[in-house]
Amino acid sequence: MDIRHLKAFLAVFEERNITAAAQRLCISQPTLSVTVRQLEEELGAQLFLRQPRGVEVSAAARVLYPQARRMVAEAEVMSRLFREDHTRVALELGVEGDIADSQIAAFVRMAHQALPNLLLTLQQGCVGDARLAVEELCCEDELFLPLWEEPYVLAVSVDHPLVADASAQPRAEDWITCPQHASHQRLMALYGRSSQGPAGHAGSLQQALNMVAAGIGVAMLPASLVQGRAGVVSRALPLPAPSRRIGLCYAAQALESAALRTLHEYFQAHRLQV
Repeated sequence: MDIRHLKAFLAVFEERNITAAAQRLCISQPTLSVTVRQLEEELGAQLFLRQPRGVEVSAAARVLYPQARRMVAEAEVMSRLFREDHTRVALELGVEGDIADSQIAAFVRMAHQALPNLLLTLQQGCVGDARLAVEELCCEDELFLPLWEEPYVLAVSVDHPLVADASAQPRAEDWITCPQHASHQRLMALYGRSSQGPAGHAGSLQQALNMVAAGIGVAMLPASLVQGRAGVVSRALPLPAPSRRIGLCYAAQALESAALRTLHEYFQAHRLQV
């Protein structure tokens, strides 16, 4: 299948307008129409329904779209491998929001698959060309590209009484809370009330995990942080647990960077595996 045909399809699908798509591809409108028609003939399916103003996408087009994005992204990455010289492509990314080491490693591994000549600098905090962060930390003027979603789980030390009694539920005084964290409001319904107060407060999810490991109390934490932590296990709760999304936070103009744009296209076409 011709990549040129797929690029034309993607432009029309995303613009919903033949004229706008032609301008985006820097080709004439008749040329674009012919290219799309050739693809429809090759597939044996109608992709677009022409309307007086713009186009509507067909069911076949919706099926084709994610596959076309993946194929075009992979073709562009392969082209860069042979077209570009061996100079390193620099990119600086901030990391924030108590992201697990396994998730950071998965991101870095995929980033180097997308750009083998990438010179990546990771910094802690709100810095860099873009940020790997939880969605709640995305600023109002930033865009967010979700990479994965994970649930919160009940984190308990291996010697806590709740481990031995599967039917027991945390008491209000068992909880370790993170009052300043973005997840706190969503978890308050679980905590309940106690005259003694909670078992402790933590300034971050990672510090809450450290307190759980010390046997101070229990906490609701992202599954990736709990997984593999010595002395800590996870337990299910009868109530639905919240989840969080982790991805790239970036300003629209940041996509002017070739390195970030390449990563953005690559991650849109591939799912992260942790």
